[in-house]
This record gives sequence, C-alpha cells and structure tokens, in this order.
Amino acid sequence: MTELLNILLYIQIGLSGVCLYRIIRGPTIPDRMVGIDIFGILVVGICAIIAILTERSFILDIGIAWIILSFIGTLTLAKYLTGKKLNE
Repeated sequence: MTELLNILLYIQIGLSGVCLYRIIRGPTIPDRMVGIDIFGILVVGICAIIAILTERSFILDIGIAWIILSFIGTLTLAKYLTGKKLNE
C-alpha cells in the first residue's frame, strides 16, 4: 500500500512541476490562473497522501486552508478580469 502511495506522490509532484511551467510560461492571465487552480488541487492531493502515509490528520487542515484560499483568489481574479470592483 505504501509503495503505491509513494508512486502516486511522485506522480503528483511531477504534475505540479508541469503546472508550475504553465503558470510561468502561460501566454495569458486566464491560462496562468487555470494553472494555479490545478496546482492548488494537486497540493491538496499531496497533502492527503502525506496525511495517509504519516497518519497525521492535521495535514488535511493545511490542504483545506489551501483550497479555500485558492477559491477566494479565483473569485477575486474573475471579478478583476471582468472589470468590476471587488465590492460589487
């Protein structure tokens, strides 16, 4: 079981590298934002795998906080790109 989780962890870390490439080299701001969203999802997956491997549940709290901040950032960028103010 742990060997499979280790393989999944390495795959997710590799995919995170691909997302970082998209974030840095993205031709447009929406492309970069999609890369940031996918990177956030992968980080939560990495936190879940590490929580299972180490048997420490507080790591899941880190993943939950990360995804909440990612969601708020996505909403903020969407409002900004549509030309509306943040308080509208």
